[in-house]
Amino acid sequence: MLEIDPIIKEFPVRTAVQRNQTWRNMAFPVVDVFAGPGGLGEGFALSSDEKGKPRFKSAVSIERDIFSHQTLLLRHFIRQFPQGEAPDDYYTFLKGGMTQEEMYYLHPEEYAHAASAALRISLGPESHAEVKKIIRDRVGGSRRWALVGGPPCQAYSLVGRSRMMGRKDFAEDERHTLYLEYLRIIVDHCPPVFVMENVKGLLSATIAGQSAITRIVRDLSHPRTAIPSAPSDLFYKLYSLTEQEMAEQDVDPRLFVVRAEEFGIPQARHRMFIVGIRNDLKIRPGLLKKMTAPTVQETIGSLPPVRSGLSKAKDSPAAWLRELRAVSSMDIRSQLKSAAYADNIAKALDFHNLIELNSPRAISSARYVIHKPVHNVLRSLYDERLAVLTAHEARSHMASDLRRYIYAATFAKETGRSPKLADFPISLLPNHKNVEEGRTGKMFSDRFRVQLASHVSTTITSHISKDGHYFIHYDPAQCRSLTVREAARLQTFPDNYFFVGPRTEQYHQVGNAVPPQLAKQIADIVAQVLNALPDDE
Repeated sequence: MLEIDPIIKEFPVRTAVQRNQTWRNMAFPVVDVFAGPGGLGEGFALSSDEKGKPRFKSAVSIERDIFSHQTLLLRHFIRQFPQGEAPDDYYTFLKGGMTQEEMYYLHPEEYAHAASAALRISLGPESHAEVKKIIRDRVGGSRRWALVGGPPCQAYSLVGRSRMMGRKDFAEDERHTLYLEYLRIIVDHCPPVFVMENVKGLLSATIAGQSAITRIVRDLSHPRTAIPSAPSDLFYKLYSLTEQEMAEQDVDPRLFVVRAEEFGIPQARHRMFIVGIRNDLKIRPGLLKKMTAPTVQETIGSLPPVRSGLSKAKDSPAAWLRELRAVSSMDIRSQLKSAAYADNIAKALDFHNLIELNSPRAISSARYVIHKPVHNVLRSLYDERLAVLTAHEARSHMASDLRRYIYAATFAKETGRSPKLADFPISLLPNHKNVEEGRTGKMFSDRFRVQLASHVSTTITSHISKDGHYFIHYDPAQCRSLTVREAARLQTFPDNYFFVGPRTEQYHQVGNAVPPQLAKQIADIVAQVLNALPDDE
């Protein structure tokens, strides 16, 4: 059910039509469902025409998770102001000088509109009638608008399926068929264009023994095959954002995969994006334009260095360094035997060299350094009005993992690749029953993965909220996993984007989001489609 924030009860709620926002008057409405913390919506909000005017305005964004919704609401509040003109109070809030509630009270009209646009609703049969009315009221009579979003992906992801297969209710899990809620919105409102995003795992996933992607493509093309009440003449042509070929029922579904690193995103994130255009519209969308992506170091290297903390022990810089010191007494050289890199790694891990690393003493930093990168994608992340950095705090790790992290980062620095378990000395191997299978390459051979400085990162996933083994910082001196802010940068969230909730929830939000800078490029393509509609549409 719809949840109204208690603060909004004191202010009149105005719709986008009622509220006089002249700087958005000509923008296309966009409906964002399964919105998460707002990555896809952020990209559409950033899309602007040659005069700098926004191409889209948010008609409504829907998300059910409480922390993601709070993040979404906060960002919607900021979007009530013209680009780059957020109130000083927002920056005071980021510095800890006031609470969100105090900030909202100071800007009641903007908050009321944000709270009416960013809604916390669980999409499903119980909320269907309510959501139908909301979208109808917000889109109004507009014929040029877009539906965007994607259902939760855990049941489709390869990792998610491996964890859920043992459950008796796996086949009935709602996350297999939440795309039908998206389809019902299509049937209810017949948008001229939609963008559906989901994980690459759809390519191999099955629903009731049938290929998930084949079924989804069929249903999106011909909604009546899944929803009998759909209009008999409602059809959609489905398009890829990277290939000219149009999707039919027997299409190779790999056409829909977008490799984010090919389009300027500093991350090897491979996701499916399906663009649907209503069959009565004779328009073909454009394609994403390739560009070189910045490296991990170019993306996060300007952030202040911080060290990891010690878990399960009293933490201090001295205690932290003492635990690392144990590496130099493990006779790494002899354990690596005849490996070509043995001498260099052993020297780098010698305690005297560890001292020379001049490791940072703090586990967090709010110091914000304005850096002027050459790459357009990175330049857009910086904010000259920002006085403090948020969410840049390292996690604490067990002492044994710290030693594995410093070894792994040192190995990567010396060899140019992240180590497999077979590359670890025996004394640093984790005490897990499947370690030997990992060492022989049968399973989980890359249990500890370094994000290489001179490459794009691997996919930032929600699993980053569980542990940091797959997201080790490239700098041995810091000996840690990525912070929320570093993960957010690799996802191309602006530095002034605030993620609400405990740190675990912040990681989860970042990992599940669509990179805003990729979404912006998609929004530009959608805007071209809507601009091309004939005047009588």
